[in-house]
Amino acid sequence: MVWADVPDPSVIRVGEMYYMTSTTMHLSPGVPIMKSHDLVNWEIVNYVYDTLGESDAQCLVDGGNEYGKGSWASSLRLHDGVYYVVFSSQTENRTFVFQTRDIERGPWQTYTLPFLHDMSLLFDDGQVYLVHGSGDIRILELTSDATAVKPGGLNQVIIPNSSQIAGPDILLPAEGAHIHKVDGMYYLLLITWPRGGMRTQLCYRAEAITGPWEGRVVLQDAGIAQGGLVDTPDGNWYALLFGDRGAVGRIPYLVSVRWEDKWPILERKAGMPLAKGSLRLVASDEFEEPTLGLVWQWNHNPDLENWSLTERPGYLRLRTGQISQDITEARNTLTQRTFGPRCSGTIALDVSNMKNGDYAGLALFQKEYGFIGVKQCGLERSIVMVDGRTRPCLEVETIPTSETRLYFKIACDFREQRDRAHFYYSLDGQHWVSLGPPFSMSYTIPHFMGYRFALFHFATETCGGFVDFDYFHLVEA
Repeated sequence: MVWADVPDPSVIRVGEMYYMTSTTMHLSPGVPIMKSHDLVNWEIVNYVYDTLGESDAQCLVDGGNEYGKGSWASSLRLHDGVYYVVFSSQTENRTFVFQTRDIERGPWQTYTLPFLHDMSLLFDDGQVYLVHGSGDIRILELTSDATAVKPGGLNQVIIPNSSQIAGPDILLPAEGAHIHKVDGMYYLLLITWPRGGMRTQLCYRAEAITGPWEGRVVLQDAGIAQGGLVDTPDGNWYALLFGDRGAVGRIPYLVSVRWEDKWPILERKAGMPLAKGSLRLVASDEFEEPTLGLVWQWNHNPDLENWSLTERPGYLRLRTGQISQDITEARNTLTQRTFGPRCSGTIALDVSNMKNGDYAGLALFQKEYGFIGVKQCGLERSIVMVDGRTRPCLEVETIPTSETRLYFKIACDFREQRDRAHFYYSLDGQHWVSLGPPFSMSYTIPHFMGYRFALFHFATETCGGFVDFDYFHLVEA
């Protein structure tokens, strides 16, 4: 339904509206709140937090980073007029409980629990539970307001070796819990990965929260798995899951569900009466507003003193505040999703105030990154295409330039997981010249995220230079 990186979705229905959260790990702000009227067309309306903490790892200082960590696998729920978002952070080594009565505007109250893996929140006739774990699935009882562990409450394994129903040889023990209660029956959805197979969706059911639980494989098709159930106002049911789709990331899928003998049957064939949607999780930006649009996220916590939308109205200014060896160490790198089947991003950039050793431009950002932009060497300036798939990175091609206003474009092709990109520059914004060979994108676990367009400026020699981005234009190619 969305050909872009929206992993670990958690969805609820509120009347005729749907809300969804997703994993954004090291990005800031974190845990987007997405809204839809039809389960297909989604827009970002809020984030759960601006930053989780100010450690070196979260701020990209003194060699620290939290790539692939940060916030993971949130659980979204509504109970008695209060919205709850629960997730864990490996960096903080804690589980966070965020609460608000206004999911689109906040404010949020924050509470913390011990670290739990892939938890799912359930309000159940006065009791509150978190179901969590990997392999052995556990239940932990919380206080009635879900702000603390309940003294003397349930804390036990409810499904030992939960992967076993998928076979004897398991690569990834079952995890990614989503707990539901439907017509008095408890349903627990998990994912596992049999060795030599694919990500597989499991479902367990029980009449009591502590069991006994019986389980079965409910979907083993194209690696689509991990997520929960949601119903529509007219009584139809769907599973909202995701699939690994190469460099673009982990993309969400809707799977039709019918009920048979009190089991959810996930349909393997298309037949969903839903139209193809438009992608509203990304957008072009002229930088004319005094605040950033919700489609943007910083790579790690931003350095608030070194970026501005008001110092030069109509432009995004990025100023260097620390020395970085490459873009993965650079603060104030501003990102948004790439998307399929094909897309391109274009920037216009004023580079007249760069300092010696500075780099600035447009990147395809992941661990195996690539970018096109400008480097400053003394009084000399060059257009450069950089391949970051090796360390140190490789300057594939450079062209001297005396221009101070330059244009850069990156075009991506994700069809059939081709995962290829081309880099271009222009001196007038009209006539484009290819720079460097085609670039092959590779999804990597260290960043655990699909490629993102990134606007960047970093210093390798002297701090204090700045560049001004006039616009970012996004096109579905």
